[in-house]
Amino acid sequence: MYDLVTIGDITIDLYFKGESLTQKDDRFYLAVGGKYVVNHFYESLGGGGSNVAIGASNFGLNTAVLGKVGENVFKQIIIQKLVKKGISTEFLISDKNYLNISSILLTESGERTIIHYLTPHETFQLNKAMKQNLAKTKIAYMGNLPDISIKERKALLMLFKQNNVPVCLNIGIVDCRKPLSEICELISLSDVFIINTYEFAELIKKNRQQIDFTKDCGRYLNFSEKILVLTDGDKGSYLYYKKNVLYQKAIKPKKIVDTTGAGDAYTSGFISSFINDGNLEKAMRIGTEYAAKILEKIGAN
Repeated sequence: MYDLVTIGDITIDLYFKGESLTQKDDRFYLAVGGKYVVNHFYESLGGGGSNVAIGASNFGLNTAVLGKVGENVFKQIIIQKLVKKGISTEFLISDKNYLNISSILLTESGERTIIHYLTPHETFQLNKAMKQNLAKTKIAYMGNLPDISIKERKALLMLFKQNNVPVCLNIGIVDCRKPLSEICELISLSDVFIINTYEFAELIKKNRQQIDFTKDCGRYLNFSEKILVLTDGDKGSYLYYKKNVLYQKAIKPKKIVDTTGAGDAYTSGFISSFINDGNLEKAMRIGTEYAAKILEKIGAN
């Protein structure tokens, strides 16, 4: 039995940082036909599925990740890195033509521009044995999977619910721009819903500036009996449960090196603490501390 199974993207992230990557007005300015030599290069795994799994493994959880990998030169690199981090590869799904890769340009202050390629995919194609083993985990996390149909994601979440497995859910901006009634089909199957404040505003179709996050935002989703967590970058995070509101102040890193993966780090810290004792305030603090730690290094995990 696993402590945690994560469901989400697994990417190869290639980081580039150097003075030759010229910037102006919060943009990189690169000449067509130009060649740029950087001072720093770093390669790591990325994607919500692997980031949260690796983070939870760092906290001592027995963790597996469900995600796609391509039959290409990166497959063995991905497997080796997951195994090195103590992540089970039992639920990896191979796809001959699949590729998920990001080139990330970093500024000196740690902000980044991401150039991402993902082969379109619409299904996981799980066999019976995989479904049976998935249902044995203590807790499940489903990350942002906009290319997977809501119907298939619902079926996966139902698998966990039917086996009394708590579910933590995250979605991204693509899903947030869909009709709320459509996305609520997914949200209603989760026990913990984690999302940032910008995406939350998009989800509920309201101007973010008009939302008072110090008051119960669970009311927007009829979420009184479930846990809603809203992250707000350097402004901290909020948690809403049974009309109660908790706030966690952000922790300022000594130096921000790379902002990639901070949200996933918060999630992995939160889940790892929550699964141990259910203390919500402690889980928010642990998530915040781990996110600050990730900000101090290149790479999302």
